[in-house]
Amino acid sequence: MGCGRVGSTLAKDFQALGHSVSVIDQEREAFRRLGADFNGLTVAGVGFDRDTLIEAGIERADAFAAVSNGDNSNILAARVARETYGVKNVVARIYDPGRAEIYQRLGIPTVATVLWTTDQIMRRILPSGAKSEWQDPSGKVQLAEIHIHRDWFGYPVNAIQELTKARVAFITRLGAGLIPDDHVVLQEGDVLHVLISDKDVAQVVAALSQPPEEKK
Repeated sequence: MGCGRVGSTLAKDFQALGHSVSVIDQEREAFRRLGADFNGLTVAGVGFDRDTLIEAGIERADAFAAVSNGDNSNILAARVARETYGVKNVVARIYDPGRAEIYQRLGIPTVATVLWTTDQIMRRILPSGAKSEWQDPSGKVQLAEIHIHRDWFGYPVNAIQELTKARVAFITRLGAGLIPDDHVVLQEGDVLHVLISDKDVAQVVAALSQPPEEKK
């Protein structure tokens, strides 16, 4: 929802990755930003209106990004997508960081920093495996961004280190880096960056993609 600079960029990027994309905007003129090569569906209408969402294919959607220029519209549309149509991967762009934090605590993943918007939305909608960000010269140790199962949220960061072979280097939360101590609790929307041995990557990815399994 939203075909401004962020929305149109997301739509074209997802299409380039082979995904089917629908774009909603109140102004038909906005669809010009998609360019002649865009072959997805465009729907003119209000992004939280059920008829508009159904026309755009919300009942078949795997993900929904609300990136219009209105915080209230984005939150309302994201809630309708998740609560009415059961879309699992939902994210809303919020301009006000304070409001974004509140909504995130209510379970609505949000992106508040404009410069990070496109990158963070794509990482949250397409969470899979480990994305290597750095490797030591020997290739034996790497810093990787890893998606975690939602059941990890609410656990302290040190649970990751107790139950897996990963070591948490830092967390990206609401677009800002955070070096956690043992008392920091994982929140929905957190992006985890861990130090990990190259030989343990598959094992750690498998462990973190499932609900936490307590040690006995």
